[in-house]
Amino acid sequence: MVLPDRYTLYLPTERETADMAQGSVQFIGTATVLLRYAGFTILTDPNFLHQGELAHLGYGIYTTRQTNPALELHQLPPIDFVLLSHFHEDHFDRRVVRELDRAIPIITTPQAALALRRRCFAATQALATWETLTLHKGLSMLRVTSLPARHGPALIWRALPQTMGSMLEFMDQDGQVLLRVYISGDTLWYAQLQTIAQHYPHIDLALLHLGGTRLMGILVTMDARQGLETLESINAHKTIPIHYNDYAAFKSPLHHFEQLVTLSGLQERVVYLHHGDKYTFEVLEKQER
Repeated sequence: MVLPDRYTLYLPTERETADMAQGSVQFIGTATVLLRYAGFTILTDPNFLHQGELAHLGYGIYTTRQTNPALELHQLPPIDFVLLSHFHEDHFDRRVVRELDRAIPIITTPQAALALRRRCFAATQALATWETLTLHKGLSMLRVTSLPARHGPALIWRALPQTMGSMLEFMDQDGQVLLRVYISGDTLWYAQLQTIAQHYPHIDLALLHLGGTRLMGILVTMDARQGLETLESINAHKTIPIHYNDYAAFKSPLHHFEQLVTLSGLQERVVYLHHGDKYTFEVLEKQER
């Protein structure tokens, strides 16, 4: 069961009316996307290291970036908040630590919030699993709920950073949900993910962190097979795979996932984005949710 809403955050607003009919997702690289809808501009898992640079994954383990981000940090539009699945350097890197405005709200796990506060980020919002934060901006509301995620198999996941999936529910001034977006975070497929579809039988859009990341040979993010299993379980209207080709530790290429999706006859439900691509979606206000 979703826990009661513990937090409310009010964001500054512009005078113009928010567009409730259309939104977009722009893929910057790794798990970094710009999500825009209902007047909100959201940055996920900011990673702006360049090709050839190393990301530290803990325990003296590094991985080399294979790509460049589609945008630089200074090229971003004004951001309302950052949604951070966990505190690994391929999701919140040292360049971001140096250059990101420390007053921007960051919604993340309790563990990551503590690490960020130690780095002088003043507006962290920590959510435990199934806790909720509601953000208000003008006449728009957005409910963010932390969802189950596990960054590794049962024997080692506690040694890795605490991570979370997220559900974003965009609402009008009357509280009617207009759009529901699921972001998996870095996770493996495990039984608790099945509870997400039970709580949210209608999901408009899902962003899945794939890549088949391996640390010391151990799988710690979904590979193609687990991605397909999650796609089938979450049953979103459209799914966008991200986090698939940016680091040497990613061992499961996107085309493996694409092959499985095609064999399963689900290709109409998946949108593939390359770095810099933007997916624009339409929102129908009277859909049953």
